[in-house]
Amino acid sequence: QVQLVESGGGLVQAGGSLRLSCVASGRLFSSITMGWFRQAPGKDREFVATIPWSGIIYYADSVKGRFTVSRDNAKNTVYLRMNSLKPEETAVYYCAAKISRSRVGATRSDEYDYWGQGTQVTVSS
Repeated sequence: QVQLVESGGGLVQAGGSLRLSCVASGRLFSSITMGWFRQAPGKDREFVATIPWSGIIYYADSVKGRFTVSRDNAKNTVYLRMNSLKPEETAVYYCAAKISRSRVGATRSDEYDYWGQGTQVTVSS
């Protein structure tokens, strides 16, 4: 069993930045794909970014050039740096983990095995 805890959400003005963190604990495997998703009220959970344990990082088109995902495997932590935030990106942001040896990430929410509780990001106009 793996537990994921996100932090770093909050209120930010449009154009501002936030860095989210996700700390994993419990039974961890050497090959874990991590992902970030977000969900606004009344909308489906949407893919933001994915980073394999070792492989190619992939971003949703809507965040390319503004968001950066990274991971520190020694600390069992992944990060999401969000720059130039837009009001329409107000949502609960979730961290997810998938046990996988693949060198490519996963973009579908149903591919993931574990989820964090989410952290609220509010972008004011």
